[in-house]
Amino acid sequence: MITTTNDNPLAGYIAMVVILLMAVGTVFVFSAAANVGQEPDLHRFYNFPGLRRILFFPLAVVIMYAVSYIDYRRLSLTIGWLKSPAGYLLVISITLLILVLFPQFGAEINRARRWLRIPVGQIAVSFQPSELAKWSLVLFLAGFCDRFSDSMKLYWKRFVPLCLVVAMIVGLIIVEDFGTAAFVAFVAFVMFIIAGVKWWHILTPLPFVAVAFLTAVIRSPSRVQRIAAFLNPQKWAGSAAYQANQSLIALGSGGLFGKGLGRGICKYGHLPEDTTDFIFAIIGEELGFVGTATVIGLFIVFVWLGILLVCRCRDRFGQLLTAGIVLTIAIQAAVNIGVVTVVLPTKGIPLPFVSAGGTSMLLSAAAVGVLLNIAKQSSRQPLETEA
Repeated sequence: MITTTNDNPLAGYIAMVVILLMAVGTVFVFSAAANVGQEPDLHRFYNFPGLRRILFFPLAVVIMYAVSYIDYRRLSLTIGWLKSPAGYLLVISITLLILVLFPQFGAEINRARRWLRIPVGQIAVSFQPSELAKWSLVLFLAGFCDRFSDSMKLYWKRFVPLCLVVAMIVGLIIVEDFGTAAFVAFVAFVMFIIAGVKWWHILTPLPFVAVAFLTAVIRSPSRVQRIAAFLNPQKWAGSAAYQANQSLIALGSGGLFGKGLGRGICKYGHLPEDTTDFIFAIIGEELGFVGTATVIGLFIVFVWLGILLVCRCRDRFGQLLTAGIVLTIAIQAAVNIGVVTVVLPTKGIPLPFVSAGGTSMLLSAAAVGVLLNIAKQSSRQPLETEA
């Protein structure tokens, strides 16, 4: 007997967890952005991370729910290369990654050229092409592996062309952003495994990848310093390891319950990038172990719900896309928390939904919107039951 169900708890649970994470991020970005030297000026609100975040939070929620009404199967490559937006998004991403490398288009912030500055009236909106490239690649990999599922084990015809696409994206990102490039390469590697690519196929490009990343590290003195500081933090305590040490001080000083919301002091010029890459340390200082454990718990619940959705989804594209989105968010969160707790070398990877940054938040919200649609569509699919 075939039955159908309209019961759809997964979509609601996923949305609730993500909105909670964004709400926590909004509170702590506003707290971390506190400045004893000046008061926020509402006439120049876009210059203040806390005020920007208050704008982006509801916008991200709107985008998440708007995307959830778009049938995810329209993103599949099985409907045709020219009909699916996956290929177009990939081409746009590659174009933007090339443009950002040129001084006349890319804006240099913190000695790295990773942003495009788009003038909108009296303000300039920053856009990070690597964020769009990350999600475009996840969508393209899921679509490609689904369309050619029967022939993905062909090395030269399927695997090599797909590797060349990944190599192009990673190669453009690594010029200015080593951490994001490594992250994207790792996500692609995991998606290959999930898609059922042969192990020996996956292992063949690894030597070339290792040489490329080693070359990128050696040719950049700042990257060499960060690795040296990670291996010997005492020697570099006043320079390359300063940020990591201040992060540990913030986490340690918070204790079990923290100093209280808004009462942290590391945000007053002691911890660089406190609203972005190291927002987790501010949470630890002000809410203590309880606060950080709650944030980690929310990400664990998100991953668990994602696994349930993969198991419930009936079509291969939905499974691959769900796995790619959940893995991307989960791995990024793990890397950020690893950097903040000095388990990993310092690198600029934001905490999804929590760190300041409009590009990351809005695109991640759109990706979650796709998850919500997959959950809705899965709940409407017929389930086989015994008579």
